[in-house]
Amino acid sequence: QVQLVESGGGLVQAGGSLRLSCAASGRPFSSYGMGWFRQAPGKEREFVAAVSWSGGSTYYGDSVKGRFTISRDNAKNTVYLQMNSLKPEDTATYYCAADRRPYYSGRYYGRGDFGFWGQGTQVTVSS
Repeated sequence: QVQLVESGGGLVQAGGSLRLSCAASGRPFSSYGMGWFRQAPGKEREFVAAVSWSGGSTYYGDSVKGRFTISRDNAKNTVYLQMNSLKPEDTATYYCAADRRPYYSGRYYGRGDFGFWGQGTQVTVSS
């Protein structure tokens, strides 16, 4: 059973930074792509970022490009989301996600690419 546990959320002022972490267990972490999504109240879950199983490819949603960076540490079974220049519109619950497909080498587009989800961590950006 794949388990994903997010941490690092909190309250930050606009312009500030946060780093989210997602610890994975239950299968060989280094074989699978990972992603981050977010969902604000009343809105659909939005793709934020993804990283390939090797870490060699990364993908970002348009609203976070240039501000957020996804990375992974396969030795620690952890994926990170560094969030800089935060805006009030970044306020949401952030979810870690894992691909079902080992060694997938294609592009990541959205929810359909991921089969496992964490419980989420809240990020609130004050103006």
